[in-house]
Amino acid sequence: MEKIKMTTPLVEMDGDEMTRILWGLIKDKLILPFVDLKTEYYDLGLLNRNATRDQVTVDAARAAKRLGVAVKCATITPNRQRMEEYPELTEMWKSPNGTIRAILDGTAFRCPIVLPCVKPVVKNWEKPITIARHAYGDMYKAVDMTTEEPGTAVLTFKGESGAEKALNVQTVDGPAVWQGQHNKEASIRAFARSCFQYALAQKQDLWFSAKDTIAKVYDGEFKRIFEEEYESSYKAEFETLGLAYFYTLIDDAVARCVRSKGGFIWALKNYDGDVMSDMVAAAFGSLAMMTSVLVSPDGTMEFEASHGTVTRHYYRYLQGEKTSTNPMATLFAWSGALKRRGELDNLPDLIRFGQRLEDAALGTLKDGVMTKDLLPLTEPGFPARGVGSEEFLDAIAARL
Repeated sequence: MEKIKMTTPLVEMDGDEMTRILWGLIKDKLILPFVDLKTEYYDLGLLNRNATRDQVTVDAARAAKRLGVAVKCATITPNRQRMEEYPELTEMWKSPNGTIRAILDGTAFRCPIVLPCVKPVVKNWEKPITIARHAYGDMYKAVDMTTEEPGTAVLTFKGESGAEKALNVQTVDGPAVWQGQHNKEASIRAFARSCFQYALAQKQDLWFSAKDTIAKVYDGEFKRIFEEEYESSYKAEFETLGLAYFYTLIDDAVARCVRSKGGFIWALKNYDGDVMSDMVAAAFGSLAMMTSVLVSPDGTMEFEASHGTVTRHYYRYLQGEKTSTNPMATLFAWSGALKRRGELDNLPDLIRFGQRLEDAALGTLKDGVMTKDLLPLTEPGFPARGVGSEEFLDAIAARL
């Protein structure tokens, strides 16, 4: 069979541990036999980030901005334990996702892959809930410190004009811990626009929640910008399509979410989105079944899995054991990137292939062939068979 042609490469960001192994298997078994794959390759594995002093991450993000489409493997963000595990590390490098999100100024939209044989833990959920996570600032770009004596912390802003603003944070009578975080008006506005545009494209209601009753200025600014963008640019189109936008406090939104039937987009600040996307994924079945796409205001899209590098399985794999790691979210990252590349380059065959890849994977699961993590989640009586990662990918390849 003649392979499907590509005209423009997409950016390929390789990663770490077990997801790196699955990355190669997905390419070899499901993509390369069918597609004349063109990628601009960047190795975002931890050791290469260390060797390049993390410049490779910056280069990959800039390439994504230039080419418009990227697909990313899960990567390690080192902590103290990882520093001991990898003694060659010269620094506790920052999250690659944080760096990429800051450069692309995007919003991460995360949505569960839903199966008929896996019912949500919340019994009234009938449709997927998409989490729209602001991907810049807050505690992910915060600075923090500890102090050992009584004293006063002061937050000071020095403007380029020479003007200064100062705010007493707190006076303490002993050792304390401090954190300063920020966000940018331009990034919040880009977040709002991305959410409204995505909701219109998906034809779904949009919720936004924060805690402006407590963080009156900080969260209040998010609320103000969302309302301003909606009223000035999106209200008419929302009403034409019969869609709703509303703001509510995050604790009320959690209660509403649990009582809902699903089928909406829930926009959240950076940390809130990080937490709630994992909650939604687990409630619908598994974090391994959660897709993620980072959407920039200029239309750049970066596709990735929502989960980590699956360290435990990786060390078993290194010992020669057969693992049953779920590759679905990584597979959907590849299919999503291929479909988006096809849309931008007007390549209907590439779009169809991306869709058929997803259909083959879902069809394999519906036939009861699945990785072992999904077995406890299936409905009683469903004829499921747990297999290893390679066997699962081989079954998808045969169907494809």
